[in-house]
Amino acid sequence: MINEDLVNKLIEKKLKISTAESCTGGMLAERITQVPGASEIFEEAIVTYSNEAKMRELGVKSETLEKFGAVSSYTAYQMCTGICRHTGADIGIGVTGIAGPGGGTAEKPVGTVFIGICFSGRVQVIENHFDGSRDEVREKTCNKAFSAALEMIG
Repeated sequence: MINEDLVNKLIEKKLKISTAESCTGGMLAERITQVPGASEIFEEAIVTYSNEAKMRELGVKSETLEKFGAVSSYTAYQMCTGICRHTGADIGIGVTGIAGPGGGTAEKPVGTVFIGICFSGRVQVIENHFDGSRDEVREKTCNKAFSAALEMIG
């Protein structure tokens, strides 16, 4: 499983991880902590479902939310860098999106998810368009976030 691969790689490299979640509602953290040994590498998770929480907990700028919206590459960028700054983790994952079944627009349909990963001063943001039910979108988000994090840490 991809979550086990990530946890084992982080243990091997002695790296700490934290997550900032919106549409996944804590699922990233739950899947990390399913893996034995996760306590060696897992720092913290923050679920920032509201814009206010994103600003307060992660330092997402109000201007970013006003101009680009909560579901944007800019917000994902600020979420992943904010969680690293907040927790001191080596790697931070920030996810924000529309899991559905409602909430989508023509510009940002259901299944639109931005995943930000911050590692060693580098940030990668990936725009995704997943299909499926709410649970499937959330599961696909976790899998994509974990695989992208694995690629980034090498």
